[in-house]
Amino acid sequence: MWMANEKVLGLILGGGRGTWLAPLTKLRAKPAVPIAGKYRLIDIPLSNCLNSEIHQIAILTQFNSVSLHRHIARTYNFDLFHQGWVQILAAEQTLTSDDWCQGIDAVRKQFFEIQVTEASDVLILAADHLYRMDFTKMLHFHRESKADITIAVKPVPIEEASRFGILNLEKNGRIGGFLEQPKDDQILANFLGAANPLNTVSESMGIYIFRTEVLAELLQTENHNDFGSDIIPHAIYTHKVVGYSFIGYWEDIGTMRAFYNANLELAQSNPPFNFHDLVQPIYTHPRFLPGSRIFDVKLDRVLLTDGCMPEGAVIRNAVIGIRSVIADDVVIEDTVIMGADYYEAQARQHHPGDPPIGIGKGSLIKGAIIDKNARIGQKVQIKPFPAGTEIDQPTWSLRDGIVVVPKDSVLHDETMISPPYGKPGE
Repeated sequence: MWMANEKVLGLILGGGRGTWLAPLTKLRAKPAVPIAGKYRLIDIPLSNCLNSEIHQIAILTQFNSVSLHRHIARTYNFDLFHQGWVQILAAEQTLTSDDWCQGIDAVRKQFFEIQVTEASDVLILAADHLYRMDFTKMLHFHRESKADITIAVKPVPIEEASRFGILNLEKNGRIGGFLEQPKDDQILANFLGAANPLNTVSESMGIYIFRTEVLAELLQTENHNDFGSDIIPHAIYTHKVVGYSFIGYWEDIGTMRAFYNANLELAQSNPPFNFHDLVQPIYTHPRFLPGSRIFDVKLDRVLLTDGCMPEGAVIRNAVIGIRSVIADDVVIEDTVIMGADYYEAQARQHHPGDPPIGIGKGSLIKGAIIDKNARIGQKVQIKPFPAGTEIDQPTWSLRDGIVVVPKDSVLHDETMISPPYGKPGE
């Protein structure tokens, strides 16, 4: 009997410079961006693979990959009696090419490493989606359908069609057409046809299974630089491409607004994605941190992680990451705090006069993302801006109206970041 994990390679695309999540990606690869206070984005596809008994996994990385490599090396180790592995395939120059890997070219240039695994099928995943999925069922569907390519598809309201690649899913399960992020309603209506009730459409989840020989063939076309907009639309007319329907939570968190919203949803009483699933857990690096110590704190809709020390604060609708230190008389609302890699006593170097790691006394933080190891002084005020506002400053940025304080940044006492904003320092 065929088993889903036999001769299947999980291939996770680490992405490029991650500009949509900048400045969170200024010092790290996109898959290494923290989520839910204690995890990283790469933990989602890796955990889905492991829970689906796919134990041969390769991760293609290109930019700022040091922290990602460190996280993988510390977390995903198999014992001597287990045949599985998680391997980093980093961007590199080769004997056949002096260029660094870019986009789908990373798959093309590393294809020899894929072939030596002798995998009959390659499961291709992105590193910026939040979901829980049993790939065993999708792999079984792929084999039973005798498909060349299987794409995971999900119904979405037609109003959201412009955000995704839309597929025309025929009754026999084959995909008859592909439309990338349609902006024109009439073009979308013509694509779907008169029989479509025009209330939902099938969107691609960016999860693909290729027969390995088919993937090798399609990669020969040099001008194909993307799976969703190049390879898949071409393959629909030359190969058997089918859709595997998925019902459940799935969110593309590749933009700052989507990333921010997805994090805050985790702090609700009934979050759409549940990290508490004991059957299909999400794995990450075990840090062995102590429990959080809380002193005179008011909490409401808060995801509070390990090793935190809030004192005399009011925290509402927030994610508080590992080792977060929050001083007295602080108000935090609608904010994602990623925490710290170490406590102040373990800090290596910082400029004299800088505030300690954490949130200083009397500060007000609303509508923000505070990256790791940030030093927020006393009586700092951060407030959200209108959606769509974009500003870049040396120690903070605005992305779609969300204030983002990058990793290791310093905001000195009484810094004011609130609308309307004029010259720096006002």
